[in-house]
Amino acid sequence: MFEELERLIGRVKADYADVRYEVKRETSIGFNGRELTGLGSSSADGYVLRVLAGGGLGTVAFTSIADADKALEAATTNAKLIGRHLDDGIRLADTDVVSDEVQPALNEDPRTIGVEEKLGLLRVYNEIAHDHPKVATTSLAHTDLVREKYFLSTEGTRIREDLVTVRIAGIITTSEGGLTQSVRVGMGGSDGMGRLRGREALVEEKKKLAVDLLQAEPVKGGAHDVVLDQRLAGVFTHEAFGHFSEADLIEDSPTMREKMQLGASLGDEILSIKDDPTLSNQLGHYKYDDEGVRTRPVQLMKDGVLVGRLHSRRTAAAFGEPLSGHAVAEDYRYAPIIRMGAIFIEPGEDTFEALIERLGDGLYLKSHMGGQTSGEDFTFGAQYGFQVKGGKIGKMVRDINISGNLYSTLKSIRGVADDLELGEIGGCGKGQLNVRSCYGSPHVLVEGVVIGGR
Repeated sequence: MFEELERLIGRVKADYADVRYEVKRETSIGFNGRELTGLGSSSADGYVLRVLAGGGLGTVAFTSIADADKALEAATTNAKLIGRHLDDGIRLADTDVVSDEVQPALNEDPRTIGVEEKLGLLRVYNEIAHDHPKVATTSLAHTDLVREKYFLSTEGTRIREDLVTVRIAGIITTSEGGLTQSVRVGMGGSDGMGRLRGREALVEEKKKLAVDLLQAEPVKGGAHDVVLDQRLAGVFTHEAFGHFSEADLIEDSPTMREKMQLGASLGDEILSIKDDPTLSNQLGHYKYDDEGVRTRPVQLMKDGVLVGRLHSRRTAAAFGEPLSGHAVAEDYRYAPIIRMGAIFIEPGEDTFEALIERLGDGLYLKSHMGGQTSGEDFTFGAQYGFQVKGGKIGKMVRDINISGNLYSTLKSIRGVADDLELGEIGGCGKGQLNVRSCYGSPHVLVEGVVIGGR
């Protein structure tokens, strides 16, 4: 394959070019209730060619090598046209020239397991989820996704890397009288099918939670001091803070660039945030991004102060800041864009029990049920929670909605526990889908959070 890519790159007459070829293999299985609603495997491949010429960067995706000459001509023409409309031409930050082949460390490669065995495992979990009279229905799906990537640049970088993602995820819905409650269940990762085996206890736990929620009380709205669990705090970190750490989302906004200047004091001094795709075995792990840049840990916030951000080669040059290896594409149909890898609040010194005791009277909120951001403001749903009185966890509550402002919330974090957890399933829909976008956190204590019913 590299010989074919070298012939293509060798015909480029431009300042720079790279080409990524990849094969995408996917197996999907789904149950709606006890009915099998989907079962299939697919394989597709294609190329993404990028050309830097005349001050512009042109990109063309194509699926047949027979179209390579047309793609090369189109990418070069588009690059020059873009360059004519830019005051300052596009520059790419310097990066190391590397030659490497990377295969993930898998406890069990899903490519070696038949679809019948995967179906059997999903059926077992679906039956466990149904094994209660108050369970109305389920929606569970198995997905395994493999990206087999080849990258070559005119600078001489040559990389072969596979990314493997597995997951079982869905919803368990219970019903009693006119009330229904739904709870998410999810498991998976980037280190093989072993992540999906032996997880019966997790499904049982989520089923019990969905049943218990039928007896929970609706939360009372108002401003509450809260402890957020690792999943909910992780979603906040990703959605409300993380996207503003992606250079492409703030570069054309003078207001946001002013607020997100490196050195700005954004949070309490106990708060530090990092993005680190180099952590092995977690969902967002990869070695090289889709520009051929080796990834590295990036300290985004240290002791409440903004100290770093995520970059592509283009934005690193434009901002005059270090490369981070965070330009990632969904698959062979897309050029890379800046994406978080594994973003998380770093562990503090408190224990979870100490945070609950310090909370005194408030709410302990767990997991998330969707949400959205609008500029600096956010709204998230918590899957469930508990009343806390006198530092003791009490009755379960439901129908919880959290809203607030990013900057005031960062300043309101008063405690960070020592129990960091990264999520097994994640995802991000910024422009393209990234199923490997990972986030997590320890438990955190936040003052004065606005709570309303969903």
